[in-house]
Amino acid sequence: MLFLMQSAAVYGIDALIVDIEVNLQPVKGEADTTPPVTIVGLPDTAIRESKERIRAAITNSGYFFPFHKTTINLAPADVRKEGASFDLPIALGILGANGDLGNFENAGNTLCIGELSLDGRVRPVRGALSIALRARENGIANILLPEENATEAAVVQEINVFPITDLRQAASLVQDLQSGMGTRIPPLKLDITAFKSNDTRYRVDFAEVRGQQTAKRALEVASAGGHNILFIGPPGSGKTMLAKRLPTVLPPLEFEEALEITKIHSVAGLTGKSGLIKERPFKSPHHTVSQAGLIGGGSIPKPGEVSLAHLGVLFLDELPEFDRSVLEVLRQPMEDKQVTISRAASSLTFPANFTLVASMNPCPCGYFGSTRECKCSPIQIQRYVGKISGPLMDRIDIHIDVPAVKFNELRGRGVAQGESSELIRERVIKAREIQLKRLNGDGVFSNSALSPKQIRTFCSLDADSESLLEKAMNRQGLSARAHDRILKVSRTIADLEASENIQPSHISEAINYRSLDRNYWT
Repeated sequence: MLFLMQSAAVYGIDALIVDIEVNLQPVKGEADTTPPVTIVGLPDTAIRESKERIRAAITNSGYFFPFHKTTINLAPADVRKEGASFDLPIALGILGANGDLGNFENAGNTLCIGELSLDGRVRPVRGALSIALRARENGIANILLPEENATEAAVVQEINVFPITDLRQAASLVQDLQSGMGTRIPPLKLDITAFKSNDTRYRVDFAEVRGQQTAKRALEVASAGGHNILFIGPPGSGKTMLAKRLPTVLPPLEFEEALEITKIHSVAGLTGKSGLIKERPFKSPHHTVSQAGLIGGGSIPKPGEVSLAHLGVLFLDELPEFDRSVLEVLRQPMEDKQVTISRAASSLTFPANFTLVASMNPCPCGYFGSTRECKCSPIQIQRYVGKISGPLMDRIDIHIDVPAVKFNELRGRGVAQGESSELIRERVIKAREIQLKRLNGDGVFSNSALSPKQIRTFCSLDADSESLLEKAMNRQGLSARAHDRILKVSRTIADLEASENIQPSHISEAINYRSLDRNYWT
């Protein structure tokens, strides 16, 4: 007997519907010979090994594993499948072909995914949100998936999401759905109209940072325009503390943005029972990270840290300690806001629209330019800073010095308490609204992504500003890309002040945010 189930496989951050065809054929032979189970359709090792898991799960769930030659086809047959998420649909297909699900030849308008334990329990899988979205696009009405993945998939409306705990429950639900008489378990429904990402209360706040007013201002500018930023300062000056608070002043997520972030994290297996992600991600990979870990990779490519930081913050602490070849692969995603990973069999693209925050010491010992004595020679300092290439540094809009905090500032003597993240975020949101209104649906959402044509249109300068920028370019030997970065940052500073035109003060402040050019490369 032939029975058809539907499942799905994840490629990149999107899913592909997979038809699972199970055929049982009587065998002639010795009674003690176990009939073969064959899986075709380019399965990987995890799928080929599923035969023993499924046999045990069916038996331990109180069903009889058929004494037939079993052939399982995963269609389309020319696309490689991987992972254990096909365990549940294959097991249901075998039960259906054996007549345990009723007199039907397929499971109707139903898709299921899940890994099986030997006792029949269903384990969570990756990519549930992508699969639910694909199921809705294909007009599939019902989806059965592990209980741990249900909240994530239920974000998708117009589809019935049934959380499953074990194989017996899944089989009963398939029978109910095919009978058309209703199900004993109601589908999980979520009210997405109540989605508010700014309901999240962060554990950290800018008010906790003592001193560092210039660095705080630079972070406000960076968040308002989506600019990349580099902190340069001695150990213990608060670089990491500042970076961790950047997500608290970024604009709250819209629902579609949260959906996009959740898809990426779901494919990476990082969502768990949390469902929709409401916070902007903050990723801080160790400096020993590989190129594949940072950008993504694998035989079937998976997202790396730059994609997991999509619409959030990628923090690279101690930037010169990263392998130079690893840092150089950042150049393309910083410009294109996406990563394309090519393999012989396929080419996949992951989104990577992140804000880069990096930190570094001014020299190997860390105390160049501070109150403590620096023991590094000029050659050592140049070699240390030179670990970061000029093209990569050109892509970082803001370089800001973060000096050691003075004792009076640490103790709060004669110093007003810093502004809270909530107040800073309000200004950032207003500046972003000005940018969105100005760009008006051009496919660009922040000043950091302005094209050369848009820079000429929206970043015009008066004579004084033009003269000031020319002097800075000649004195510091800035590149054409640095010229554009200064104009973009100036535009953001003007937006924070609700100024229609860029003023000389805005240009001056933007030039001061190129401290690495000024202090090391002149």
